[in-house]
Amino acid sequence: MKRFAALYATIDQTTKTSRKVAALAEYFSEAPEKDRLWTIALFSGRRPRRAITTTKLREWAAERAGIPLWLFEESYPIVGDLAETIALVLPEPEGTHDDSLCTWIARLKALDHASEEERRAAVLGAWAFMTPLERLVFNKLLTGGFRVGISRKLMTRALAQATGQDEAELAHRLMGDWTPDTTSYRTLIEAPDKSAALSRPYPFCLAYGIEPEEGVESLGVPSDWSAEWKWDGIRGQLILRGGAHFVWSRGEELMTDRFPELARACDFLPAGTVLDGEIVAWDAAANAPLPFNALQKRIGRKTVPNSLLRDAPVILLAYDLLEEDGRDLRALPFQARRARLEALLEGLAPDAPVRPSPLLPSNSWAELGEARARARDARAEGLMLKRADSPYHAGRRKGDWWKWKLDPLTIDAVMIYAQQGHGRRANLFTDFTFAVRHGDTLVPFTKAYSGLTDAEFSQITQWVRKNTEQRFGPVRQVRPEHVFEIAFEGIAESTRHKSGVALRFPRMKRWRHDKPVAEANTLEDLHAMLAQYG
Repeated sequence: MKRFAALYATIDQTTKTSRKVAALAEYFSEAPEKDRLWTIALFSGRRPRRAITTTKLREWAAERAGIPLWLFEESYPIVGDLAETIALVLPEPEGTHDDSLCTWIARLKALDHASEEERRAAVLGAWAFMTPLERLVFNKLLTGGFRVGISRKLMTRALAQATGQDEAELAHRLMGDWTPDTTSYRTLIEAPDKSAALSRPYPFCLAYGIEPEEGVESLGVPSDWSAEWKWDGIRGQLILRGGAHFVWSRGEELMTDRFPELARACDFLPAGTVLDGEIVAWDAAANAPLPFNALQKRIGRKTVPNSLLRDAPVILLAYDLLEEDGRDLRALPFQARRARLEALLEGLAPDAPVRPSPLLPSNSWAELGEARARARDARAEGLMLKRADSPYHAGRRKGDWWKWKLDPLTIDAVMIYAQQGHGRRANLFTDFTFAVRHGDTLVPFTKAYSGLTDAEFSQITQWVRKNTEQRFGPVRQVRPEHVFEIAFEGIAESTRHKSGVALRFPRMKRWRHDKPVAEANTLEDLHAMLAQYG
């Protein structure tokens, strides 16, 4: 545990990529194999399930520190992180320990079936023999909030340095539905890969967004690029191997059971096929995607009722062929992979759950710009631009794939509530609720917490502290005085919200110092946008 805590501190305290990778490589070279396996799991998002509520942890920490709970609660928002707050208030340790990371993980998992008193005793006992740094890491594991400032790609690079194995092969091995309970370090990293290869997806190729100031013309000649719609769905890989099918999300979540329609792909396509594409809810009559809101109703469901299967059936709009007849095609140019994809899907029956995502003419940037302007009519978010000679690489590599998204929708709204942030922004008000005008009242319709500069957050924080009208726990009601331009990617009807709408990816585009509240948008404006874009 000491070695892992030191690794966490090193990564957390430096912004240098080379230093982070070096620290990880050293750890993977020296740590016990079981600890290496759990470190890989933790750094790739495979965390133990939280067994203790944060309420109980706050109560036990205040009790152990000998302070009233109210004082702990007042300290928490100032520190901005519960795990760190607990580590700071606890007294000096009573002793030391030499237990490994995997030993502490096993103890954490044992708490799942323990009584509350047994959990309390176990947590207090752990705190008693840990240094403050170890307590911080242990608390993050307890709360389920363990996150570290290193990407999976950098972790894979460090593992490649430590083991001498190919980075791309390691990235492939780390994909899939594994946990430290279902595999060993040697099986995952070193042993020949056989059965696991059946369901394992490929690391996704990702794109950079085109910056407005650069412009699409900076990419060179349009004929060097392939263009297609950037669909508003769920990015996924459909894998057909060994007589079975598997569906993986970009976030490495196995979603096979959530989209049973895709099982029929086995009836139309041969084994040894892996497709990359967008899962969308499909309107067969209109031969077009349904709004994302229709698909969203199926996200998060382990089982899908017949009503949703009927009202929001899905298909895969395929835009890349990664494997054919069991052969990895990723090194081929995109143009060649695309030609194979079209040949594979040519002539499929209309009821097949897979169809190719159409390519768009790319004779000039002006022509593509006109297509981009029509993206919302096609239920798309903009265009994807892919260099014709680009391989399918793992992660992001600047220069090959680009997202040319539509400009966001915007609406001017009034700030009515404010709440403090967390972490480095714990002393600032950063989370705001916004409303639109409706007659003489203000109707809340969205929250936003990003988009302003640090200086603007400091400025609005000072104003909030002087203009609070009421407090509701951590939330402050403020005088409705400031107007902000809220940007968002989509709008949908919602019965859960008083306004009747829900926004997708709302954020603050700018603070409208020039606009009084009387000129903010109205609820009628919001519903007009819903009618047009929903």
